[in-house]
Amino acid sequence: MRGIAAAAVLATLAALAGPAAGQATVAISCGAVGMEFALCREGAEAWARQTGNRVRMVSTPGSATERLALYQQLLAARSGDIDVLQIDVVWPGILANHLADLSGHVGRETLDQHFAAIVRNNTVAGRLVAMPWFANAGLLYYRRDLLAKYGRRVPETWKEMAETARIVMAGERAAGNDRMWGYVFQGRPYEGLTVNVLEWLHSHGAGTIVAPDGAITVNNPRAAAALARAASWVGTIAPRGVLNYAEEEARGVFQSGNAVFMRNWPYAWGLVNAADSPVGGAVGVAMLPRGGPEGSHAAALGGEQLAVSRYSRSREAAIDLVRHLTGRAEQKRRAIAGGFNPTIEALYQDPEVLAANPFLRELHGAVVNAVARPSGVAGARYNQVSAEVWNAVHAVLSGRSEAGAALQRLERTLERVSRGGRWRGRP
Repeated sequence: MRGIAAAAVLATLAALAGPAAGQATVAISCGAVGMEFALCREGAEAWARQTGNRVRMVSTPGSATERLALYQQLLAARSGDIDVLQIDVVWPGILANHLADLSGHVGRETLDQHFAAIVRNNTVAGRLVAMPWFANAGLLYYRRDLLAKYGRRVPETWKEMAETARIVMAGERAAGNDRMWGYVFQGRPYEGLTVNVLEWLHSHGAGTIVAPDGAITVNNPRAAAALARAASWVGTIAPRGVLNYAEEEARGVFQSGNAVFMRNWPYAWGLVNAADSPVGGAVGVAMLPRGGPEGSHAAALGGEQLAVSRYSRSREAAIDLVRHLTGRAEQKRRAIAGGFNPTIEALYQDPEVLAANPFLRELHGAVVNAVARPSGVAGARYNQVSAEVWNAVHAVLSGRSEAGAALQRLERTLERVSRGGRWRGRP
């Protein structure tokens, strides 16, 4: 039932009998591929059984860029077709005006269980527009068996990573695997490449593209050196095809046994170590390498949030579903079953969670201190900033531009985007 008549009927039932079985249908967009989608569906359906409501899973694009474009189109039209939206950590500022304020629906005690930095990220102009669902930080996946075979340690620097990749790659190809590569990452021109770029720059002490005060800092010698180094990997230790890899393409190569190292998010841990995985039991994870003495281990802050559309026709039920999916029990289940990093800090000390994800104890600090993309300062203009970054860097990786020249052009472009550094696009 839709429209005024349906609303009147539901309001009457609620007044007479309280919450009724089957009272609301909540449409949720969460997870686009594989285990991520399955775990979300299971959690949502469990909530539906408990409450007597119904859930409808809405399929959305796997690409974050395409998903954001779809959300913007629907929300601009004030469509209520999706009640609960899974949103990236950099989207609260972009979508805030279309999202319900959850502040009065989530207690302070509940919010305090989550990482404070993510709660702050999701609070726009005093409005809590999304609840933290899972946290991400970039990781270096490596083949423990191959490093042991060739007497190599887990690399501390990008230089060491490339050297080890070349040695192992050459040895394995000589032994008969002519499909072996040294390193795979997200090189497609999309948000995932911006994330890799931020990690490369920060690990070389080259800043974060845009400083917190709005200054454009991307055009500097260390940034040029970092991008030149990354470009040198393509066609040597990384396949040319990496220029069109997103997360799943990189995982496919690594999990099939054809890469020594991979940059990916924590979700890949459960997949590469599954019982039917060709590399199951032979994979380790570590912090991403440093660029050199002046750099540091750098992991980009990632993660997903759950938000409720302002145009939802089942807002109260949608908010209740968000509370359920972001709660401690559900986050623990997802961490154990799928390797999704909780946003509830206490779960990083939970024995069952640590048994399923042995790297979480070491990476707790990485999640807390991960470097954030410049979405806060860019606000509503962040999507444009990121597109300029990934397009400029993709030109460097593909050999169509030299790093220094590309950064000079990018600096000029970002100055125009920021309108002289004032960032008037901020909400």
